[in-house]
Amino acid sequence: MRGLPFRRRADEPQASGPVPIPLTRARIAAYLDSEGYKHVMDDDGDLAASWNGNPFWLIVSGEREEVLQVRGRWATTLPLAARASLLHVINGWNRDRFWPKAYVRDEGGLLAVYGEWSIDLAHGVTDEQLGRSVLTGLATTLQLFEHVAATLPPSDSPDAD
Repeated sequence: MRGLPFRRRADEPQASGPVPIPLTRARIAAYLDSEGYKHVMDDDGDLAASWNGNPFWLIVSGEREEVLQVRGRWATTLPLAARASLLHVINGWNRDRFWPKAYVRDEGGLLAVYGEWSIDLAHGVTDEQLGRSVLTGLATTLQLFEHVAATLPPSDSPDAD
């Protein structure tokens, strides 16, 4: 047995290429800037932006600020009467997919849908990995919003009169 899967033997060759470095808000902002994405820093120190009209936050958390979370809120809100069908759709999403985590919040008498994708980057992250992580969080959360819009019963869809 060669040992635990994440341990290297002293005689094994070391990987070459970019060295992962710690996650920082500045690195996330630099990535967003390099891609031409407009963003601001909110009062909590999170990066905030909009994709397809949906607000998103790129949040750094954890004891050592090693966790990247991409959190999005569907721009569409629904009446409280849609709660049962919306929860059915969200539960199905969470059952059938690994990410993003989806949930519903009551915001002033209207229902809002959120998606959250998180990754622990305690061992650092290269610039390429950071870009892929941000894009994965954004793309999968946008897929969640499209899924909710397409799956809600017509009587509970945002376009219902």
